[in-house]
Parts: sequence; structure tokens; C-alpha cells
Amino acid sequence: MARVSSLEFQRRFGEVQHQAQREPVEITRHGRREFVLMSADQYDWLRAAAQRSHATGSALDIVVDAVERAEIDPEHASLDELLK
Repeated sequence: MARVSSLEFQRRFGEVQHQAQREPVEITRHGRREFVLMSADQYDWLRAAAQRSHATGSALDIVVDAVERAEIDPEHASLDELLK
């Protein structure tokens, strides 16, 4: 992701605006990310994706049962350590 300081953003607004049409641009202040500038299409896509996500508490019983019965491939068993 592209990154610019807030001062650079002010100086090169038009250029950064065009860049944000292609990819999100992080805007930093004192070296820390403070804002992300992105196109309206990218923002709309993120909002729609968030609305498609569902809390596990509202999952159907059949889905919960399937997840409980699921087994991880031994190749990825080390990933369980990340959950601890």
C-alpha cells in the first residue's frame, strides 16, 4: 500500500487522489498511520463485504455441527498454537 505523510498529501493532493483511485493510500502523521484514502468503489466493496460477514452466534445449528466435526489437515496442525 502506498504511504505519504500528511504534509506530502497536502502538497501533492491531486497526484495522491489519482493514486488512490488505483490503490488505497496511507496518510501518516509523525510516522504513524492516521488515515487511508481510497476510491469510493473500494470503500463500497469493503462496506458490502462487512455486511456479508455474520457473527458465529447467529450461525445455523447445522453449520455449527459441521465446524465442530471438521478436522484440520495434519500439515496445518501447527496453526493451533496461534490460537493459544
